[in-house]
This record gives sequence, C-alpha cells and structure tokens, in this order.
Amino acid sequence: MNRQMYMRILFLFLLIGFSSTGQTAEYKKMLEGYYTDFPTISCTDASKKVGNSNVYFLDTREKKEFDVSHIKGAKCVGYDNFSLSSLKSIPKTGEIIVYCSIGARSQTIGEKLKKEGYTNVKNLYGGFFQWNNSGLPKVTSSGKSTSRIHGYSKDWGKWITKGTIVY
Repeated sequence: MNRQMYMRILFLFLLIGFSSTGQTAEYKKMLEGYYTDFPTISCTDASKKVGNSNVYFLDTREKKEFDVSHIKGAKCVGYDNFSLSSLKSIPKTGEIIVYCSIGARSQTIGEKLKKEGYTNVKNLYGGFFQWNNSGLPKVTSSGKSTSRIHGYSKDWGKWITKGTIVY
C-alpha cells in the first residue's frame, strides 16, 4: 500500500471516529463555551456507574424531554421548576451526576446543589446529546430501550448524530 492510500484510509477512520462520537471540532468549540471550572465526568466513565445504588443521575431537562428518553435509573428533576425538596432521599455526600441536552442547564442545577451542601456533584460532559452520539443506551419512561431522543429545538438538534430526533 502506498503512502497516499494509507493517508486516505487513516483520514477516513479519523472522520468516522469523530462522527460517531459527535465530537466534531465545531461541536467541541460549542461545548467549551458552556463549561466553566465545574467538575465534569465523561459519558464513558458515567456509563460504568449506571445501576450503582450509590450514584444518582439527575436529568435536569423538562419532563417532555425526559419522557422521550433518558439514562436508565435517572430521576427527572427539571430545570424551570427545579426544587431541592425533590432530592430529600439523596445524601449530601452521594455521587450525583447531573445532565441535560448539552450540559448548560445541568451545570446551573449542579451549582445550586453545591451551594446547598452536596459535595460530590459532576456534570455529564456533552450532556445527553453526547451520551446518545456515543451510542450509549437510552430508555423511555416505561423503561424500554429506544433510539428516540428529544432535540430540544431545531437549532440544538443539529448536534445529534444518531437516533431519531423528536421535538
């Protein structure tokens, strides 16, 4: 195989890799605008914690988004009407992973949790869109596996590279 053919194949694999994870340069740049010094966790690392009784996934999207699909075991806490009273059963020292579509709303909720004394809060880097784009499993409100994902809006839905987008 000549060098030019090798480089084409390598480029193709890199292109496929970026497309399959949703991590295009434009997507990465967009995400950088939303994340500050708040602790994050990658989708890969978070996926290993699903089903762990000591880890609490909090979905900070609205109920209509959550009902389409979410991370198995996640609790819908919303954003517009978020209330700390919905977290009474979660210990202040418990590991909490907050997420929304891309991570902006969840970071705001995560900051509120930290101010209220929750000590181990992380924001899912790239949010539920990145979870989806990484091919990680999603479930409906009835617990069934699904390929559907709520796109939030047409402007934000453009970041979804896999599955069936609904609004």
